[in-house]
Amino acid sequence: MRGAVLHGPGDVRVEDRADPRIVQPTDAIIRVTAACVCGSDLWPYRGIDQGDGPAPMGHEYVGVVEQTGDQVETIKVGDFVVGSFFASDNTCEICRAGYQSRCVHAELMGAIGTQAEYARIPLADGTLVATPGQPDAGLVPSLLTASDVLGTGWFGAVAAEAGPGRTVAVVGDGAVGLLGVLAARQLGAEHIAVFSRHADRQELAVEFGATDIISERGDQGVAQLKELTGGLGAHSVIEAVGTQESMMQAICSTRPGGHVGYVGVSHDVALPGEELFFSAVHLHGGPAPVRRFLPELIDLIWDRKIDPGRVFDLDLPLEEAAEGYRAMDERRAIKTLLRP
Repeated sequence: MRGAVLHGPGDVRVEDRADPRIVQPTDAIIRVTAACVCGSDLWPYRGIDQGDGPAPMGHEYVGVVEQTGDQVETIKVGDFVVGSFFASDNTCEICRAGYQSRCVHAELMGAIGTQAEYARIPLADGTLVATPGQPDAGLVPSLLTASDVLGTGWFGAVAAEAGPGRTVAVVGDGAVGLLGVLAARQLGAEHIAVFSRHADRQELAVEFGATDIISERGDQGVAQLKELTGGLGAHSVIEAVGTQESMMQAICSTRPGGHVGYVGVSHDVALPGEELFFSAVHLHGGPAPVRRFLPELIDLIWDRKIDPGRVFDLDLPLEEAAEGYRAMDERRAIKTLLRP
């Protein structure tokens, strides 16, 4: 089969990879209908995350089940499925508490690489959720977002306790931040401010439900947010970047007693103890337990109550994956959809 492989910083190639096969009786093989490039894929692409040689790429996917292991019971051949970027059994004590991304048997789908024609899905019963039927082509991009970026934005909003009567701020205008806006609106927030300097992303944020755009960062951005909130700060802040600057901007933007939901993949973030102590804010986040939210998100998409697929502004065949990475790296695209 064909699949995207990262050979080094800036060097993505689509090449022949071994066809996946059933390894464990709990596995499934899917024919990938659509995959995409994640913002977190850019960390190794830019050389910030160091690899040990060629690595398959991709962890977001939807597709059709081609084969199942002997112990797979809830998924059958022919089902159209959405799966999380972490495989999980969905039965262990951690999963039952709603944190499937930290399942005691969790497997990171990025190590398998789903920017490919086919993929092996471990723990298929606990990882995959079938849609009510075969989706039309227009629903596929939105269903694909549920695999990670929508579920991650949704977890950011839930962790920040976004809801009615709360002012929400979103740090980061990438796909996760934009879908955090959508999630906050869906959860009932009436006032949603997003920090963004890019006109195309600002426009989409407003369409998803943002009420205010703040173009400044750091202390100036925090000052503008506090002006909007009577000097108090937001009740709920979604941190969707993962840098020291973005985390501190999120904490400083939160009023005492408020909540920060951090879902940006952390890189060299260190929290100053005294500042955190006197901020009196709640911090909750980490790798999103996408599987917890998949049934609800699939239903919302299937019933056309939300349209998160609009974050894809570049649609390419898999063979042009390298251009998809370049476009996102150069901020010419918010998010690239790849079609095997």
